[in-house]
Amino acid sequence: MNFKSISYFLSFFCFPISFLAFINILYASYFDYFLSIEAYFTTLIVSLSIGFGLLYYGKNSQKKINFIEQLFLIIFTYFLTAFLILIPFYLSNYQVTFLNSLFESVSGLTGTGFTIFKNIKYLDPTLILWRSSSQWIGGLYFLNFLIIIFSSKKFNYKMVSLTHSGESSYSSKENIKNNILKIFIYYCVLSFGIFLLFNISGIRLFNSLNLSMSLISGGGFLPTNLLANIISTHFQKIIFIISLFIAMFNFYLLFNIFDRKVLSREHKEDLYLLFLSVILILLVYLNNNSGLDLIISVISSLSNSGLTLIKSDNLSLYFLFITIIGGSLISNTSGIKLTRFYILLKIASSEIIKLISPNSIINKTIFSSDRKITDDNVKISFLIFISFFLSLFILSSFLVLDDIGFEKSFKLSILTLTNTVNSELFNMENLNFSSLLTSSKISLIIFMIIGKIELISIFLIFKKILFKD
Repeated sequence: MNFKSISYFLSFFCFPISFLAFINILYASYFDYFLSIEAYFTTLIVSLSIGFGLLYYGKNSQKKINFIEQLFLIIFTYFLTAFLILIPFYLSNYQVTFLNSLFESVSGLTGTGFTIFKNIKYLDPTLILWRSSSQWIGGLYFLNFLIIIFSSKKFNYKMVSLTHSGESSYSSKENIKNNILKIFIYYCVLSFGIFLLFNISGIRLFNSLNLSMSLISGGGFLPTNLLANIISTHFQKIIFIISLFIAMFNFYLLFNIFDRKVLSREHKEDLYLLFLSVILILLVYLNNNSGLDLIISVISSLSNSGLTLIKSDNLSLYFLFITIIGGSLISNTSGIKLTRFYILLKIASSEIIKLISPNSIINKTIFSSDRKITDDNVKISFLIFISFFLSLFILSSFLVLDDIGFEKSFKLSILTLTNTVNSELFNMENLNFSSLLTSSKISLIIFMIIGKIELISIFLIFKKILFKD
């Protein structure tokens, strides 16, 4: 294992945390929140020290790591950055334990939105901003992982090649740097655009900033207890829906819009997601005429955010099922993903047609595009499908030992694996995470990360360790 090279790349994920800590120091200084400023100074010093230490250790390495080492890098990144992000929670005046602090930071990084705080409105504003920042940076990191690391042709289990033609090679330093820079610029522009629209709509500046960071990452943290305390007008709701779509659609859709490229050929997946959204809305709209509130709930479920303006008693299982589908392959959403469902359904129908009419010509294109569904795509889609439900069974088995009941354990497991917040949409808003057993919290932390990177990556790492191939 090339630990020096891993250390070199790992160091670069520490410095953005330092920048966020510096921003919070400025914010705390400007608004006279001096009681909390020491925590951010500590975070700044620790993140810079670890970052430069890792950089120094790996500076003479080969600067090249294989795919399995890249998976190790991703897991190390989640745990290291989670450790750095937990510092302000742990050093705050709210007497948060180390495990609860780690739980909160992992929940933010993965965009899940589970929180150990019972009443958000009583939190220090700097800590609220820190929570939202953890989601924002987690979303940025994951997009980089998707486009730079998970684009590997050898282990293409994310199958990003099916929904993006993109660069022919990511191996050169120039391509990697250009893509990282593009992702960062567009991510920042979109975040600022959402923030500006919310601010124009009448939402106070602080709430607009926190909400924009949550939505662009598909996260579930709010700067207050309920979304209804922030969103009320039709214009605000429309902006909210647009923001959810941005998190759900292929991130390269934005690349191509800015580059003025043809969208119909490259983004059939997004068109199918739009059609699916309309169908899912219509399925419940006729029986539950809640207008924009219902649309927000459907899109929020599909984008794995979970934020809602309604309380759904009868439709909670329906919305829970939608979260399993997820959005685009190249997005901050989790779940099994629409493309994989599409592949499995298309291949299953093709096999049925073969039985009925053996001489039939089978169309194996993905979303009626030029790209073909290969046997590897089918195997990986089926493996992801199985691994999701295997993860669901394992996590539910741990949670059912806690005193929350089988139904809540099952629902919470789905929300964890889809990185979706436990809101009123699923009748899970009253769950107290701080009172869960230590084993339950550790299980949720591990599976929040697995929900983001998927169980198959863990299998690949175990295979590397056990068989030394």
